[in-house]
Amino acid sequence: MFRRVLIANRGEIAQRIIRACRELSIETVAVYSTADEGAIYLRQADETICIGPGPSAKSYLSIPAIIAAAEVADADAIHPGYGFLSENEHFAEVCRACKIHFIGPEPETIAKLGDKVAARELAHAAGVPIVPGSDGPVEDEQEAMAVAQQIGFPVMIKAAAGGGGRGMRIARNEPSLVTGYHAAKSEAQAAFGDGTVYLEKFVENPRHIEVQILADKYGNIVHLGERDCSIQRRHQKLVEESPSPSLTPELRARICESAVKVARQANYTNAGTVEFLLARDGSYYFIEVNARIQVEHPVTELVTGIDLIQQQLRIAAGEKLGFTQSQIEFRGHAIECRINAEDPEKDFQPSPGKIELFVPPGGPGVRLDSHCYSGYRIPPNYDSMIGKLLVHRPRRDLAIKTMLRALDEFVIEGVKTTIPLQRSVLSHSDFRAGDHDTGFVERYYGHHPAIPTSGDSR
Repeated sequence: MFRRVLIANRGEIAQRIIRACRELSIETVAVYSTADEGAIYLRQADETICIGPGPSAKSYLSIPAIIAAAEVADADAIHPGYGFLSENEHFAEVCRACKIHFIGPEPETIAKLGDKVAARELAHAAGVPIVPGSDGPVEDEQEAMAVAQQIGFPVMIKAAAGGGGRGMRIARNEPSLVTGYHAAKSEAQAAFGDGTVYLEKFVENPRHIEVQILADKYGNIVHLGERDCSIQRRHQKLVEESPSPSLTPELRARICESAVKVARQANYTNAGTVEFLLARDGSYYFIEVNARIQVEHPVTELVTGIDLIQQQLRIAAGEKLGFTQSQIEFRGHAIECRINAEDPEKDFQPSPGKIELFVPPGGPGVRLDSHCYSGYRIPPNYDSMIGKLLVHRPRRDLAIKTMLRALDEFVIEGVKTTIPLQRSVLSHSDFRAGDHDTGFVERYYGHHPAIPTSGDSR
């Protein structure tokens, strides 16, 4: 096992990794920018190192600064968390060259899966269904038009190096295809330094299903069930749950087996998530692999009892998986609400600033992963997530009731949050019935998502 791990991240995931390391008797080194000076989790690390000013390009995205910190601190491994450099194959290569273990997949695997076009080809080779689309990158608007005419409108224009909903546009006709093509390319170039895009058939109002996998260095691969992430706004998740209320046992088995096939085809190691779209008719399609730990990983931890961060550390250290697929047990129902400092009634405008009062919920079945507290100032430099509120109960209906109770208890004053929207979503009759999809928020709430327009049964 590793002796000392540097955490190349911030916020709640940095705190989460520190906790996992402490239980494995691993020393931790927390890096931070000047914007995060005084963060509560820095007190929990064994050593802290400032790596630069607030802008992430000069701190959390600075490979030289992070590697220098790891060498100064004599760390033998780096955990990248999620976001920032977690799926940067160059960073993983630099770690390997410096003889520092990168806690994640191999650089070659990250590169292969980070290119969405290559990932589609890999899934197809594994015999897993993919969304109909272009055979590769689309080089100009004329080629985009030809592909769209072949597969039929509506189509989705997607960045090959994309993520987080950036570099994506829906086109329902030829004029919107032309404008969307150029907009997606420009956004992808600005966000990822790569303007390559491809086209897929747009699946109307699908469910978003993702499967958690673990793979060691000896060819052992298991899945840990699925998460339903269909409650989204602008392709970014708001509520996640497991198991999905939309899957039959037979469909669940097929999707989870497909995820394992993709991982095996990619020679994948460590933790990862294979994502799918599920159509109303039960058809499902591979869309991408997230080659890192996910924000919503605690949902899976609650229903399986398996600590995914500790598994990441064990696998990266060369240990074999300590369990087989048949030994994994799934218990109860888990729901997560991502609590963001955003104003839902103003198109999710970020709401950075000082949290005047922070009173977390508690009680049976409630878990909160958060680095915030009364007096904490949310910096404007980074993602606006305040924390992840989770519940775990024997049944879905009980989990919904517990989450509503926890949301009511949660007091956050001084900044706007997504809590009013999430309270409304969980009260909605369609959500309670499990009849929701990725268009749910836009369809029912429009430009005022905190105010329900129909179906509120609370």
